[in-house]
Amino acid sequence: MRVIAIKNIARKNVPIYYRMLYTGVAEMELVNKTEEHVIEFSIEIKPTGDKEIVISYKSDIQYPLLPVTKALKATIGAMHSDGELPD
Repeated sequence: MRVIAIKNIARKNVPIYYRMLYTGVAEMELVNKTEEHVIEFSIEIKPTGDKEIVISYKSDIQYPLLPVTKALKATIGAMHSDGELPD
């Protein structure tokens, strides 16, 4: 299982400045086949500076969600740190 890319990322308007809400399409390799799933995720910056990433899936994934969520959180965290997410 690996995340290939997160495409078509769009930021939703949220009135709270330390919380960002996005939608996108996660392209993942699951059991030797590539699948695309619509996801919605939020990044909240805590007062300590830590990032809390929450992911919700808009389609059913036929794979254990724990490794998928862990890989997506790592990818999203890296994209946020590198400035690759839309403002």
